[in-house]
Amino acid sequence: LHSTSRRQRQMCIRDRMDTRAYVGMLKELVEQDREVRMVISGSSMAPFLIHGRDSIFFRAPERELRKGDIVFYERPGGQFVVHRICRVHADGYDIIGDAQTEIEHHVQRKQIFARVTKVERKGKILVPGTFWWEFFAQVWIRIIPLRPILMHGYARLFGVDKKKNDACRENERKRR
Repeated sequence: LHSTSRRQRQMCIRDRMDTRAYVGMLKELVEQDREVRMVISGSSMAPFLIHGRDSIFFRAPERELRKGDIVFYERPGGQFVVHRICRVHADGYDIIGDAQTEIEHHVQRKQIFARVTKVERKGKILVPGTFWWEFFAQVWIRIIPLRPILMHGYARLFGVDKKKNDACRENERKRR
């Protein structure tokens, strides 16, 4: 049991390091004024973007950032995050994931290296102005306190918890 948990910790550290190197490479491409595509990893932007299914396309911000924009930024500890701006201040931004209720305050402009310009969601390209993009940018951003209730209903309706558990079991089986 002890060796299994140790092995799992080592795998997590290795995966995190690989992710940092990978996103660091993508950040360099953005700095070369290129649009970059990346498959979503993690669940903080659900239900708009789903881990392993959806992709984001991003580039260096070419305009002032606004409430509702999805941005790619680096936290002071080196973690790379894709979340949505929920408030703009003169000295920075408040940012939150679509699946979250806790706002991250005072993210500085220098931490943000890209703005998401379009997404591939359920196999379809969505850009600003499309229904689901605007729903999450304009409506979902205003109902942060209701998110847990809505996410619970979404999970029950679409069997998200079962799918997630099945995927975890399958990944564990493949590692053995």
